[in-house]
Amino acid sequence: MPRSATVNQELRERSRERILGAALEVFAAKGYEAASISDVTATAGVSRGLVSYYFATKEQLAAELLDRWLDGIAGILTIQGTPDERLAGIIDGALLAAATTLPIQRLAISLMMQPTTHDVFARVEAAKSARVSLVEDAIRDVFAARGAADPAVEEMLLRATLEGVTVKLAIYRETFPLEAIRRRLYAGYDLPAPTSPLPFASPAVDRLRAK
Repeated sequence: MPRSATVNQELRERSRERILGAALEVFAAKGYEAASISDVTATAGVSRGLVSYYFATKEQLAAELLDRWLDGIAGILTIQGTPDERLAGIIDGALLAAATTLPIQRLAISLMMQPTTHDVFARVEAAKSARVSLVEDAIRDVFAARGAADPAVEEMLLRATLEGVTVKLAIYRETFPLEAIRRRLYAGYDLPAPTSPLPFASPAVDRLRAK
């Protein structure tokens, strides 16, 4: 019996997700520039033709992953509460994302920073400009409600700080004291101390060393 349109659609979605998962694994292991479509097909266990059906180029694979990363950032738009509660939620959301989705964080950071791949990131960011602006404005609204003299500068500083934390965590995963950094961020913004720790182990403060 022929498969229904719904079943066919589900199979297509599974294949696409399998390819994207393999691409993220390969990019995380080899880096974007060193990775190849052949690496992705081998990791996904599918044919080259199937990968090409969904993604004609390696850049399209990276762009789709970055697109999802940017959509994940937009999750802060759903945070409710007082300005202090929203700011705490933004900080915690960023730190949780950094700790639990490190492969996509590494991909985004590497594409942003490498001169040969920065344009890939810039094109995806430009395509999502309206959504990114909503995120920026939401953070600026929080700072405005807290009485900041220049909410735009505060938004940029917070994002730069959180992105810096993500970079350090990507480099020093085993020794970065994320919980202590979180509490310092809360104190720096005069937020009440967190009532419970982040839901994963965090090393004690010592020295950052790669392992």
